[in-house]
Amino acid sequence: MGSNAGLTTDQVKLIKATVPVLVAHGGTITSVFYDNLIRENPDLNNVFNIPNQQNGHQSRALAGALFAYASNIDNLGVLTPAVELICQKHASLYIQPESYKVVGKYLLEAMGQVLGDALTPEIKDAWATAYWQLANIMIGREHQIYEESEGWTDWREFEISKKIKESDEIISFYLAPVDGKPLPAFNPGQYISVQVYVPKLGYLQPRQYSLSDKPNSEYYRISVKKEKGTGTHATAHPGYVSNLLHDSFNQGDKIKVSHPAGDFFLSTDDSTNPVVLISAGVGLTPLTSILNTLTSKPSERKLHFIHGSRTSSVRAFKEHVTSLTKTYPTLQTTFFTTQPSAEDKEGMDYTYAGRVDLNKLSKDLFIDNPTTKYYICGPEKFMTDMEAGLKSQGVKAEQIKMELFGTGGIAQ
Repeated sequence: MGSNAGLTTDQVKLIKATVPVLVAHGGTITSVFYDNLIRENPDLNNVFNIPNQQNGHQSRALAGALFAYASNIDNLGVLTPAVELICQKHASLYIQPESYKVVGKYLLEAMGQVLGDALTPEIKDAWATAYWQLANIMIGREHQIYEESEGWTDWREFEISKKIKESDEIISFYLAPVDGKPLPAFNPGQYISVQVYVPKLGYLQPRQYSLSDKPNSEYYRISVKKEKGTGTHATAHPGYVSNLLHDSFNQGDKIKVSHPAGDFFLSTDDSTNPVVLISAGVGLTPLTSILNTLTSKPSERKLHFIHGSRTSSVRAFKEHVTSLTKTYPTLQTTFFTTQPSAEDKEGMDYTYAGRVDLNKLSKDLFIDNPTTKYYICGPEKFMTDMEAGLKSQGVKAEQIKMELFGTGGIAQ
């Protein structure tokens, strides 16, 4: 990201002076913004994740983003990873430049509505300039992503060629393009968006799902957990899209799919550095894509696949991962099960009872090798706990990569 070109020195000072205001009123501003935006532009319900609107996740994420932007207005390079995360998601939803005009209008209006006379003309002008500074950076990056997508710049129709049960909670969908054209490669770890009509809501709903197999030109595979609810801040109801996919979509049905996207993926260098894959729950899906890619060619590279699940029955790809250890001798696997059943046998169905504990694996984390790469995916607290555990053992931040799903990533 560039500097704060376009903003005057006085405007930078004004933006930084609004940081306490954003702490106090940011959540209210973003709630008003989304309420007004969607009420007057109901078609946007086809783009936004409606449960995230209802449970306040979206507005909290935007409030956090505004706070981060204002706080770092004179050092925007700090925000580059967060902006890349958002641009990748926007590109997977085919957000267009004209959307930024609509968002800017309603954001400034919401600021005026909440702050009243405190939003002086000078502060409003500063924020308008700041908004467009960021918007133009994002529009430019999203344009680059579209340019790199080999002409795939809108939703594309796919057919479910196979539907395979992987565990008590996870089903894999093999998706083949209806037009029969070869699929572009993707970086192992990336996701696609799928778009389905949700009758209960009356709108199309997009969701991002990690690709769970190595790249090939004939199909994409996603492995979807049936979500029982949408989080502690939500009205308790099942995940709309995951339940529809599990219960209502079958082999032969059609679904809309976006070009692969995402900034969480296997480094493409040809080195033989060790790789440690750490996941919990359905977080194993992008790591399975990475694992399948790494084990598809003979190599002496050391690999360790570490996974935690509540029970053995909800863990996907159990037999598959075990079979890879027979053909790839430098692959090590460790499975933690929080609630082993009476039938589960330690050493066969799981390695350790309890949550993932890296202290039990210190000698097998290749920490003495500064080139080791660590890929982590799972619930937010799990990822931050794993990151903290690795850093406490001397792993540097640049060796760790986390999949920051959701609306805005993990707040540091």
